Amino acid sequence: MSASAMHVAKTGLNAQQSRIQVISNNLANVNTTGFKRDRANFESLLYQVHRPGGAQTSEATQLASASAIGTGVRMVSTEKLYTQGSMMNTDNALDVAVDGMGFFQVLLPDGRIGYTRNGSFSLNAEGTLTTSSGYVVQPEINIPQDALNVTISADGIVSVTQPGAVDPQEVGQLTLATFANPRGLEPVGETFVVETVASGAPVVGAPLQDATGKLVQGSLEASNVNVVQELVDMIEAQRAYEVNSKSISASDEMMRFLSNNL
Repeated sequence: MSASAMHVAKTGLNAQQSRIQVISNNLANVNTTGFKRDRANFESLLYQVHRPGGAQTSEATQLASASAIGTGVRMVSTEKLYTQGSMMNTDNALDVAVDGMGFFQVLLPDGRIGYTRNGSFSLNAEGTLTTSSGYVVQPEINIPQDALNVTISADGIVSVTQPGAVDPQEVGQLTLATFANPRGLEPVGETFVVETVASGAPVVGAPLQDATGKLVQGSLEASNVNVVQELVDMIEAQRAYEVNSKSISASDEMMRFLSNNL
């Protein structure tokens, strides 16, 4: 029995270590533009049922509840919480934040489409709109080299003013992708997530359409990590880890007592 208790406590130690890792990653990305905090989800392991509920205790009576002992816990999944981050004003014309639902689409080096809330864009040597890492934003938008200024409207229309021209010229349209289950998206690093079976297929449209958010030029969306809440969660996980380790020590002492006195 003590050996079983040790195993249960060990699963608790592993679970809290995983939770601490998730919290540490959140804190490490507190200043990462467009980052969404992760949450670890846990579930209990199988129960050892010695007597089921309703078992006969006498000719006319039945057991009111089952006699079942749990075997521990495990982390079943992690999920990103897509709450809105605060807006940071940068006054940079190529910085764009999403206020509401939706992801920017970016062509990744492996050919997949990555989805991100990080709108810190730049231009490559050809004048194509890219991310800070040089990945091309989809749909592809080219800015003329002689453009005097770039304007991005709330509904994603990109226009430029060129020398000698009075009216701005439209050069492209930024679109946003939404998903039926955004928590099903798979994070792949660099604040990118990719489509999975769980997330469903993306629905692509212009901002301010089909429940998508609006674009805010000259701003970036900050991480939605709450440092105070993460520290509270870390202390809670640390205390739970200590209690599980004490359970192992108590089980060890009980087994040592048995071996020395029987």
